[in-house]
Amino acid sequence: MADPAARQNASPASDSPDCPDDDASRAFRELLRGLRVWDTELPSFDPAQVPAEPLPLFRRWLREAAEAGVPEPHTMSLATADVAGDPSVRTLMLHDADERGWHFATHRGSRKGRELAARPRAALGFYWAAVGRQIRVRGTVTAAGPEESAADLHRRSPGALAAALVGHQSEVLGSLEELAHASDAAWERARREPDAPVPSWTLYVLRAEEVEFFQGDAQRRHVRLNYRYTGGRWEKELLWP
Repeated sequence: MADPAARQNASPASDSPDCPDDDASRAFRELLRGLRVWDTELPSFDPAQVPAEPLPLFRRWLREAAEAGVPEPHTMSLATADVAGDPSVRTLMLHDADERGWHFATHRGSRKGRELAARPRAALGFYWAAVGRQIRVRGTVTAAGPEESAADLHRRSPGALAAALVGHQSEVLGSLEELAHASDAAWERARREPDAPVPSWTLYVLRAEEVEFFQGDAQRRHVRLNYRYTGGRWEKELLWP
């Protein structure tokens, strides 16, 4: 196995004129540089006209993203870390946002479930390109009880139940045929038994300690408003972009 330090100090492939991937690398970089960012009129954001707490503003921004035609505005990135502190991130759906916090769910035995058990802190990220907005949420995570977790699952679609019934999330899969067989059986059971129990399914609630609202600006004068929960109350502060 190559020495990681040697790999880190090695010159990039594009520095070598003999590298067969040089043209592909150059074309890829040109593609990245040519992509447009916020090539449209963006909404304004006055941080002086915001509520005292972040939840109403979060709900308003998500609704406005949906009204602007953003596909699946309730999808978000969830970042967690394992016992060694190594981070991982994935995309999943927001199930609710209320006075308790931001709700999402997964199997307890999945990678994120195991990491949350070891380190019950997480961060969420929402990004809505059509309106140039993103929201970051950070705080502690608690697991809901089995009754509330089951109610969360059975409020969702038959497809969500079928996916949960398949189980084995984050485990090594032997083949796509094995997945297809398990999925077919799960769909059949979900249609036959809409209240089928999935004991490993767990609802999690992130209680925010910090919520940042970012409004992009075509001239890069981005507005960043950060809410911090301290001393039993929310405080607001502007951040440099």
